[in-house]
Amino acid sequence: MINLNGRSVENDQANISVQNRGLLYGDSVFETIRAIHGKIIFWEDHYFRLMASMRIMRMEIPVNFSPEFLEEEILNLIRENNLESSPARIRFTVYRKQGGYYSPETLNIEYVILAEKLPDPFYLLKEDLYEVELFKDHYINSGLLSTIKSNNRAVNVLGSIYARENGYQNCLILNENKTVVEALNGNIFLVKENKIKTPPLSEGALNGIVRKQILEIIKTIPDLEVEEVAISPFELQKADELFITNVIVGIQPITKYRKKEFGVEVAKELLSKLNMKARLS
Repeated sequence: MINLNGRSVENDQANISVQNRGLLYGDSVFETIRAIHGKIIFWEDHYFRLMASMRIMRMEIPVNFSPEFLEEEILNLIRENNLESSPARIRFTVYRKQGGYYSPETLNIEYVILAEKLPDPFYLLKEDLYEVELFKDHYINSGLLSTIKSNNRAVNVLGSIYARENGYQNCLILNENKTVVEALNGNIFLVKENKIKTPPLSEGALNGIVRKQILEIIKTIPDLEVEEVAISPFELQKADELFITNVIVGIQPITKYRKKEFGVEVAKELLSKLNMKARLS
């Protein structure tokens, strides 16, 4: 089942117009959400990021879009798909109503919610080979638009094709200043001794939900220091650890970049604390 503007619709009967502005212009934002046994993980953070994204895109936020209303919309869909006892991946997409060209006829929105089963209830540390490379064919621009999850993901799509064609598990994306911003599917963290770095939002990094959780966790660990600062590609091979964060996998250690292989000790410690936060959220 799919939730289409508040209506439950069978997958094969759900459809949107060919004039949909998300399709024509990428005039759309979305949230990728993880739920466990009928509970939305980090829901408050997702809700406020979605509202912020809609404001940045100058979308009219409906008066009924309260945290309680949207949470219940998601939970109803989980129940209708018999996922109450399973981990689930939710995609909540908001797009502006059709009409107009670049200049929309209305600022009002519509939405669609999708749900699918995930294999693992909590985050697991995966230590299999995970090799990355820089994707340098295209760059993302630093600025506010890069911090939100919009449907304009051309760089991520092309980078994913490049990774697959060249045998990499992921790629790291650069901004116009040639500094490392993030991975194709999440935020990037660099560990060197007891210091951890991650690019700031001002560099164009996505305002990631798990990124925020990891920053909060690190600040509670006396032996670790964290800094939001631009990361040069030259720093990557000097790191002790590199890892990627997103709401679906939690923490994904990078095991190899070019000739350098990396450890996973800090990632392992942070992941256990992240799972604890997820249980309590």
